[in-house]
Amino acid sequence: MDTEILIVGAGPTGLLLAGDLARAGVDVTVVDRHPGESPLTRAFAVHARTLEMLDARGCADAVIATGTPLSKFRLLGSIDADLSVLPSRYNYVLITPQYNVGNVLARRAADLGVTIRRPVDVVGLTHHGPTSDVTASDGVTVRIREGLGSEDTISARWVVGADGHHSTVRRAVGIDFPGESIVQSLVLADVRMTEPPADVLTTNGNRHGFCFVVPFGDGWYRVITRDQSVDLPDTAPVELEEVRRTARAVFGTDFGMHDPRWLSRFHSEERQATAYRRGRVLLAGDAAHVHSPAGGMGMNTGLQDAANLGWKLAAVANGWAHEDLLDSYEAERHPVGELALKVSGGLVRGGAAGSALSRALRGLALRGVLALPPVRDKALGVVSGLGLRYHPPVGASRDAGLRAESIPGIDGHELAVALRGGRFVLVLPEVTAADFLTPPGGGPEIERVTGQVSRWVLVRPDGYVAAAGRSDAELSHSLASLGLAGARSAARQVHAL
Repeated sequence: MDTEILIVGAGPTGLLLAGDLARAGVDVTVVDRHPGESPLTRAFAVHARTLEMLDARGCADAVIATGTPLSKFRLLGSIDADLSVLPSRYNYVLITPQYNVGNVLARRAADLGVTIRRPVDVVGLTHHGPTSDVTASDGVTVRIREGLGSEDTISARWVVGADGHHSTVRRAVGIDFPGESIVQSLVLADVRMTEPPADVLTTNGNRHGFCFVVPFGDGWYRVITRDQSVDLPDTAPVELEEVRRTARAVFGTDFGMHDPRWLSRFHSEERQATAYRRGRVLLAGDAAHVHSPAGGMGMNTGLQDAANLGWKLAAVANGWAHEDLLDSYEAERHPVGELALKVSGGLVRGGAAGSALSRALRGLALRGVLALPPVRDKALGVVSGLGLRYHPPVGASRDAGLRAESIPGIDGHELAVALRGGRFVLVLPEVTAADFLTPPGGGPEIERVTGQVSRWVLVRPDGYVAAAGRSDAELSHSLASLGLAGARSAARQVHAL
């Protein structure tokens, strides 16, 4: 094998995954068809759960330093949504272009020894092994073309397609990507402004169309517009006056837009791969799901795909877990991708509603959601990622699949620091003698922390609860179910709980 794991795509999803695998001691190579990171990207929002996840990799502060935290949204021109109620130390949305996130994750990957090859086009791939059945293969051969050179191959034990909407990897293994276009002729612009709105994310819509404005914090503003009377293909040129005209029709002002550095026309699609795994090939990020930019959930969903997949793929590559563990990646992440499609699609369709009646109903519904804390918190929890949980396996404790920081008594930042080694973390209600548990038989290390908890909580490397309980027998059972049966020393040391 040339490499244990080949990742196709050096965007934030692929880079976070590569860093996690390298941290676990797995040989990983990344290839990307672009010669470098583009300074112009559509993604611009980093949500609270993603910041928690970045903190667990020591990257949150570096990403935050590149952007602007916003704790309020202004919706429909007059309705404020307050993010300070989010149950997280990151109770805001960070506005920063995707390339800033990518640059931080690229530095982390490089520091961990990840090889990134650019520009490399993937031409095709085939499973290889004792049979033609992809489920029985023992590796993948990927055909590539590096730069202007001739074709070559890379052999890998596993391949992850993080190569975007038009994924070559997804097409090569024949995974369907059904869906549809939902809004045509959206216009995106990065501009300067002489009379900008207040430093909050603001959006509004009427019978003329809709307009979305968000400050990057460095003097540039991201504007997304839709003129209801314009229906042009993506290739049609965009002039700044078109963006100004729509803004004036929606807000009554164009905020003095000038000096655009990027103007682009695009359409919004909702698509999701029918499977996230085919044999030894897996999909993550936009290769697995695409949706509208409404809610800023796209990059965040992809990064959380990577966090979920990384520890599982490392466990299989390092030999302490059976590859069946990878089936849980699709089982957990496919429903999350489906929800992101539904939520973002609902937001963009609502924003595009143009009649007076539809606007009135939309405003009434939104005010109702924000006025009822349980409904508001659930809605914000979905968009921020804080409210998402994985369905617990049969026989697992009721807390399994919860975001660990949601358990009372667990300090989020302390847990994040403990997770930076990529290990399972055992949270205990009292000080114990050992800092680490190393199970016999080559299993992974388990790190210990204490918290104001009334029972032990075993946290997965991606920050979600694996199990919780009070007795050593429960812990032994949980460890065995995770393939950590050798870690009985843990059970013997918590018998007093």
